[in-house]
Amino acid sequence: MKITNRDRAYEQVLSLPKGKRTRPRRPAKPVRWLLKTASLPELQQVHFTCEQVGMQKLKQGEPALFLMNHSSFIDLKIAAALLYPRPFNIVCTSDGFVGKAGLMGALGCIPTQKFVSDPALVKDMVYAIKTLRDSVLLYPEASYTFDGTATPLPKTLGKLIKLLKVPVVMILTRGAFLRDPLYNMLQVRKVPVSARMTYLLSPEDCQTKSVEELNRVLSEAFTFDNFRDQQQQGLRVTEPFRADGLNRVLYRCPACEGEGAMEGKGTTLTCHRCGRKWELTETGFLQGINGDTVFSHVPDWYAWERQTVRRQILEGTYRLDIPVTIRMLVDKKCLYTVGKGRLIHDRDGFLLTGCEGKLTYRQSPAASYSLYADYYWYELGDMICIGDGNTLYYCFPREPGDVVARTRLAAEELYKLQEEGK
Repeated sequence: MKITNRDRAYEQVLSLPKGKRTRPRRPAKPVRWLLKTASLPELQQVHFTCEQVGMQKLKQGEPALFLMNHSSFIDLKIAAALLYPRPFNIVCTSDGFVGKAGLMGALGCIPTQKFVSDPALVKDMVYAIKTLRDSVLLYPEASYTFDGTATPLPKTLGKLIKLLKVPVVMILTRGAFLRDPLYNMLQVRKVPVSARMTYLLSPEDCQTKSVEELNRVLSEAFTFDNFRDQQQQGLRVTEPFRADGLNRVLYRCPACEGEGAMEGKGTTLTCHRCGRKWELTETGFLQGINGDTVFSHVPDWYAWERQTVRRQILEGTYRLDIPVTIRMLVDKKCLYTVGKGRLIHDRDGFLLTGCEGKLTYRQSPAASYSLYADYYWYELGDMICIGDGNTLYYCFPREPGDVVARTRLAAEELYKLQEEGK
């Protein structure tokens, strides 16, 4: 999938009128049918099955909030098949509307900016449920998982549930990540995909439970480990490219602790600084080829990188300072390439400068609990996105090196440290 992209001077982009926000629309029944029908061939290909738990409690025609984990693009197709013929509005990122705002509106999509405070989103969701009597599909993790485990949830989710006062249903997918992990350059593997749809909270639960209790229920529901599932089930991923791009996630060598020298290629992950190699086995384990394995489990390696970033922040040694290509999103017409710049990230947060000295943007660590970061984003490249309700800045590193995962980990740990008062 690609996105419309145009070169435009920075000052010209600033002067463009902002796109108007429109209220959500109920997708017409033929549109819902078409979306479901278009989804079926791929679901048949992956032998999709779904286990339903307590779903008899959800009344026909009763609006609900459907929460779903976020693994790959097949998530939408799963939801389209499972929820049909129920009308529902989908909360999706605003860049998904670029060049196709009419289509997205017809599908019932509600735009939002990832990890940016968006009061209008809450109003749109209330309107969809209370006025349209639609359900709402929300991916509360906002971004795809990097290592196959759950990403942070916003603490405001419990408040949202209390406000909406409708049943909450959890859709948890299995195999969607293994079939198309974000790091693997859109190379699809032959893996069966399934889901479990669970009636999680009743309207009465939403009213009687505290925000803290609701968040605890949600946190427990969003606990999963795709690599562990693969290992326990003995599920084999036999494709010879299964480790391609794994360096995007496992960017730091546990043997020499060097960064930026890892390469995932074929079935092997190699550190070109010290020469150590690991194989990603068919059943999802890491196995040392010319030395100790150190970490046999991808999420364990990723957790170690998180701990390392946190330690670097506390010691004052963490810093990102890279040249970037800057693209901006201000409307639904296209993405605008405005020039080159420099992105710095340290204990003080983000500093983006560029466009021949015309652009200076700062973002504090307290601005968001996580970071919109992606691999091979719309086939343009690896990307880090920062910004506010007015403008989003999409920053594409101009030099080799895997900095996306490290930066997202750092943004999350900086936010936690702010909350901890450290």
